Amino acid sequence: MQYFGELISIAVAVSWTFTALFFEFAGKRIGSLSVNLLRLFFAFFLLGGMLYFTTGSFLPLHADASTWLWMSLSGLVGFVFGDLCLFYSYTIITARFAQLFMTLAPPFAAFFGWILLGEKLSFMGFVGMSVTLFGIGISILKKSQPKNGDNTVVAGISHMSVVTESPAEKKKSFVGKMMPNVELHLPMKGVLLGVGAALGQGFGIVLSKVGMNYYAISAEGTSVVEYIPFAATHMRIISGAAGFALIIALTGRIKILREGVKDKKAMVVTFLGSIFGPFVGVSLSLLAVQNTNTAVASTIMATTPIIILLPYVLFYKKKVTMVELAGAVLSVVGVSLFFL
Repeated sequence: MQYFGELISIAVAVSWTFTALFFEFAGKRIGSLSVNLLRLFFAFFLLGGMLYFTTGSFLPLHADASTWLWMSLSGLVGFVFGDLCLFYSYTIITARFAQLFMTLAPPFAAFFGWILLGEKLSFMGFVGMSVTLFGIGISILKKSQPKNGDNTVVAGISHMSVVTESPAEKKKSFVGKMMPNVELHLPMKGVLLGVGAALGQGFGIVLSKVGMNYYAISAEGTSVVEYIPFAATHMRIISGAAGFALIIALTGRIKILREGVKDKKAMVVTFLGSIFGPFVGVSLSLLAVQNTNTAVASTIMATTPIIILLPYVLFYKKKVTMVELAGAVLSVVGVSLFFL
């Protein structure tokens, strides 16, 4: 089917929209680190059950050492490193700016796809990616005039205060010295975390594609071939869960995790988020990159901040500005260019 990968990418963006809303709610109740581990715990059993009924095994079959190596690296880079940077950046620069930096994920994916996979992007692909990224950028980035204690609500994702540099700090900063006419409104730590989150997502998805290429060879001629994206996701989840469990243990957050498990409402919402996120969303994302160019798939999946505007209005009763509306339109136009 033509454009199958692109259509799957759109489904992933919608799925991740639901995931963001569910995990936002759960994260406020039991903490984002606990939610990260619990979502992978639920997804482990969801995917394991699916694989058991389709392939006869709870764990991935016919995966060689190279497949496990690349998929494990993808889980550590994407789930652990990327998500840690993303959630931490929320507390420093808010989700509004963190999501802006996440639009760097497609260029990162294109760069690493070129290095590891030798992928090329057509001229219209570059145009579509540029238009989509521009649309996402103007939708979630506004001129801010933060005040002490000001809370910002961005697409129903976060309620954090923006931390900015004072004029005095700016004059002393590297950016202030190099570009005296440009004021850095965000702390460098938050900027680096935002870039790290995009790097983790972009690099992680390319590592997944490399791993799935090995998997396709080792599982050739078996029934597992049809379920490679799901089995590959299972491997990523195993390594990601192990990474988060280690972090929780080393940071002494086991008690917090235990308390979070007792919160029934948070557990139900986390379970729902696990269905739309690590189970359906991530598996479909791998199916998407398996059927189309990695950079194209990543760009389309990056439209989640635009799609989330609808529940943002419905659930949070916020008005969408003309700039946000224009960004959403540009994003749709950019996505449509991939089909030309």
